[in-house]
Amino acid sequence: MLYPIISLVIGLIVLVWSADKFVFGAASTAKNFGMSPLLIGLTIVSFGTSAPEILVSIMATLDDVGTLAIGNAIGSNIANIALVLGATALIAPLPVINTVRYKEMPLMLGVTILAGALLFNLRLDMLDSIILFIALIISLIIFSRTQSDSLSNEEEDIAKISTTKSIIWLVLGLILLVASSKALVWGATEIAVSLGVSDLIIGLTIVAIGTSLPELAASITSALKGHHDIAIGNIIGSNIFNLGAVMAIPGLAAPILLESEVFNRDFLLMLALSLLLLAFCFLRKPASIKRPEGAILIAIYVIYMLVLYITSTA
Repeated sequence: MLYPIISLVIGLIVLVWSADKFVFGAASTAKNFGMSPLLIGLTIVSFGTSAPEILVSIMATLDDVGTLAIGNAIGSNIANIALVLGATALIAPLPVINTVRYKEMPLMLGVTILAGALLFNLRLDMLDSIILFIALIISLIIFSRTQSDSLSNEEEDIAKISTTKSIIWLVLGLILLVASSKALVWGATEIAVSLGVSDLIIGLTIVAIGTSLPELAASITSALKGHHDIAIGNIIGSNIFNLGAVMAIPGLAAPILLESEVFNRDFLLMLALSLLLLAFCFLRKPASIKRPEGAILIAIYVIYMLVLYITSTA
């Protein structure tokens, strides 16, 4: 038990430091290449912070525990909205630009509904996975068009550094984010396994939270630095990556049969949170997600964790 605990502590320390460098590199790269902060949040940052989920999904598929990968994808999306965005809004309220309200968030909701339609029969096979991958590709194409018509109303204060240095910080930060999150996940999973927790619950809770830590660190760091579009784009893009890639990977290897709770409890909560997030964006003018909404999201996540704990011990 000592080594898993050490892995958790070291992983957390490295995660916090690397998130700051990753966001700095991402913002600087965006500025140097003329990319909008929203676009880099939707693509580079979201893909980078979703890398741990993708790695976990591949390893789970190879180890023939596809349910852990699916639980990780759904659990990570729940954590991204309720925990990551909730905590970020509590620390630094987030303004929401119109393109996010009317394009990116509805797109995330659409991909979520598509995933639900595919999971409704409690089975994920190769055809389902291919459909999810296609949805991811279409989403990326739509994101690329955001570059031309998205205007950020936030005031950027990004230090001017060379393109080479910004890319080095971006890549170095990403590598350390993935490595530190892997250390966290390994330590937490070892502890959970020793306590006899099921694969699905591990995927929905410990692994989902662990692999969502890069999103949490990147989003909070972005918000504190005033890069609000990166913070929000990170969550939206990461959720679509989780559904279009992370959840799809196990189905490519072999059909996965799911427990009814995966749809009735976990997916429906993910869908409800996506709808709630969209509703929050229309509460105020100008649109923003502030501390009251953040507190509601955190409360929902705490209740969800309690429900999972109770059902796992019943």
